[in-house]
Amino acid sequence: MSIRDFQRFVRSETTAANLIHRYRFGEGAASRGRLPLATCPRCATRGAYALASGRWRCGACGYTFGLLTGTWLEACRFPAQTWLWTIKLFELELVAQQAGVQLGLSYPTILRAFTTIRRALLAAAEPTLFQQEVEADESYFGPRKSARHRGQKRGRGAPAKIPVFGILERHGRVQVTVVPDCSAESLLRETLRTVKRGSLVYTDRWAGYDTLAFCGYRHLRVDHSKEFSRPSSVGKVHINGLEGFWSYAKGKLLKHHGVSPQKFPLYLYEMQFRYNHRHQDLFTLLLQILVQPVPDLL
Repeated sequence: MSIRDFQRFVRSETTAANLIHRYRFGEGAASRGRLPLATCPRCATRGAYALASGRWRCGACGYTFGLLTGTWLEACRFPAQTWLWTIKLFELELVAQQAGVQLGLSYPTILRAFTTIRRALLAAAEPTLFQQEVEADESYFGPRKSARHRGQKRGRGAPAKIPVFGILERHGRVQVTVVPDCSAESLLRETLRTVKRGSLVYTDRWAGYDTLAFCGYRHLRVDHSKEFSRPSSVGKVHINGLEGFWSYAKGKLLKHHGVSPQKFPLYLYEMQFRYNHRHQDLFTLLLQILVQPVPDLL
């Protein structure tokens, strides 16, 4: 959504609330004219009647609910305008401290809102079964080498590093997972869960991928100590696409100046979401996700 269109929706609390109403109860931005009828979040009956307080009451079950009831947006009691601005600043990749200054909110408050958005992205992520040509690789996220870590092991097995395994379908999407380690067992388990058997898997020379050929995959390797890609009968053998994602994610995470291991998966899946939808309107996608009901398991 362009800044000009966004300004039109946040010019008042009413216009902001109407936009959220359309995304929650209607067909998103395509709705025109009258607002869609409110749907009861408890029994899913459409056509709840409005109360003088601005809330609705379901004629079928008697449940009284508001615009944000049961959605991710209910986690922070923001006015509609503030929520739309929060989503927009998140889309523009401001860190929580900068967004808090712009909106006049305390750091803990805006951080809670940003964490809610990241949790919604994680809950909305649907596992994808990749096929045809895919690239598989592992990477390590964590603090840069400092004087405190001087002389310690780097790369695989380095201290304070979090191992992440990624699968990228060529000309498609990427899917990343935090793994306990990069052993052959861990990598094979994630590959079996993510990639259809019979697919062509490109990897580097790490021995953890040796078992792929015995599990129904076609497996080609590239030796990074000698080359970044090489020709083959089926095409170029490389994992440059996935290496590009690692650079993309690590570059964007730098501005946060450190992320706790507990919250790291939320930031990682945010990077996955941004990469997979980098050519789409992120504001619209974020709002569509945030007006969805919060899953009971969370």
